[in-house]
Amino acid sequence: MPIKLSRSNFPKDFIFGTATAAYQIEGSANGECGPSHWDTFAATPGNVFEADNGSIACDHFNRFEEDLDLVKKGGFDAYRFSTSWARVMPDGQNISKDGLDFYDRLADAICSRDLKPYLTLYHWDLPSALSDIGGWMNRETPKRFADHTEAVIGRIGDRMATVATINEPWCVAWLSYFIGNHAPGLRDIRAASRAMHHVLLAHGLSIDVMRTAGQSKLGIVLNLTDAQPASNDVASEVAKDRLDGIHNRWFLDALFKGEYPKDILEKLEPHMPLNFENDMKIISSPIDWLGVNYYTRGIVTEDPNLPWPSIKDVPGSLDKTQMGWEIYPEGLTNLLVRLDQEYTGDLPLFVTENGMAWSDQVENGSVYDPVRVDYISSHLAAAKAAIDAGANLQGFFYWSLLDNFEWAYGYEKRFGLVHVDYKTQKRTPKSSFHDWTLSLNS
Repeated sequence: MPIKLSRSNFPKDFIFGTATAAYQIEGSANGECGPSHWDTFAATPGNVFEADNGSIACDHFNRFEEDLDLVKKGGFDAYRFSTSWARVMPDGQNISKDGLDFYDRLADAICSRDLKPYLTLYHWDLPSALSDIGGWMNRETPKRFADHTEAVIGRIGDRMATVATINEPWCVAWLSYFIGNHAPGLRDIRAASRAMHHVLLAHGLSIDVMRTAGQSKLGIVLNLTDAQPASNDVASEVAKDRLDGIHNRWFLDALFKGEYPKDILEKLEPHMPLNFENDMKIISSPIDWLGVNYYTRGIVTEDPNLPWPSIKDVPGSLDKTQMGWEIYPEGLTNLLVRLDQEYTGDLPLFVTENGMAWSDQVENGSVYDPVRVDYISSHLAAAKAAIDAGANLQGFFYWSLLDNFEWAYGYEKRFGLVHVDYKTQKRTPKSSFHDWTLSLNS
C-alpha cells in the first residue's frame, strides 16, 4: 500500500488542484456554442464508443456553481479549466458575447470561492469552420487562435492565476492526424507533420499576444511519457528513442531549444510547411512554467514490418487502469527529474493532469474506489520524490473533478473524483474525493 501523504509533506506554497475541460463537461448544445470538429467526429459511426457525444456531457454550463462548490468542499487550492474555442468564436472568426459572458461568470464564481483559476485556452474543441479549411494543417488556424487568445484574455485575463495556451499538442496533432484516434480522425503523415508544427506556432503566437497585453504566468501543457525499451536489444532501444522523439523531444526541443530533434525531423521534414524554420523563434518564446500530464509509461520495440515510425507497444506486467494503462508512478518521478536536468532548470513545473479511470458504481448512495485512492497516493509520493531530487515542482492537479465525456471512449471510462449519473446529472463524491479532502486539510 502506498505511503499516505498530506499537505504538510509538500512545500508551504504547493498548489493542490483538480482539472476539467470545456467540451468534456459543459455541454456543447448549451448556450450559443458553435459546432466543433469533435461534434463532427462523434457524429460519424464507429468513432466514439456507443455513439456518445458532448452535447450535454455533465451540463456544467448550467451547473458550474454546484461543481465549484465541490472543488471548494474538497479543500483544493485551484481549479484548472478550459475555454471552448467554439463557444467563444462559433464560426472560428467572430466573437460571441454569449460565450465570453459565460466565462466571465465562471471566472467570478471561481474567485468568489477563493480558488485560483488556472486557464487553458485550447483543450481540443476546434471550431468546425476552421476544421473545414484544414484545421491544424492550415497556417490560418494558428492566426485565428491568436484572435481567440486576445478575446479571452481581454475579458477574463485579469483574474487568472496562470494561463496555458495548448493542452497536449501531441494529442492535438499526432494522435489526431496520424494515428487517427481523435478528431478529425486522419491517418496522414503529411497532415500530421504540418499539424505538429502549426500547433506549436499557435502556442508561440498566443504567448506573444498575451505578453503584449501584459498577461503573466504563461505556459503550455504537454502530455509526456516515460519511454522504455521492451528489452536490451537494439530494436527496442531504437524504438524507445523514436517514441521519446515523437512524444517528448519534438515539443520540448522546439520550446526550449528552438529546434526540432534531428532524428525525427529527418522523416517529417519532407512533409513540413515551407520555411518552417522561420517560425522557431516565436515557437521558443520564453514561458513562465511548464505543465506535465502523466498517466503511464511507454514500453516499446521496433517492428520492421510496420511503416515508420515502426513502433510496437509491448504490454507491461504491472496492474492496469480501466484504460488498460499500466500504473507506474515511478515514471512521473523520472519525467520531472529529467525535465529539470535537461530542459527547464529553475522554471516552475506543474503536474497539470494525473488520474485513472475505473469502473465506478454507486452502491447505497456511495462510490467506493480504493484503487483510485492508492493510485493518487502513489503518484503524490512520486511527485514528492521528484521534489526531493531537485525538481522545481509547484503543484499537482488531479484529473478529473467529474466523470465526463472521455473523447473516443464516450462515457464508459470514469476518471472523476465525483461520480456523475448522466441521466439525472446527480453528483456523488467518491471515497477518493473524501480521502483527498482529509489529506488536503491535514
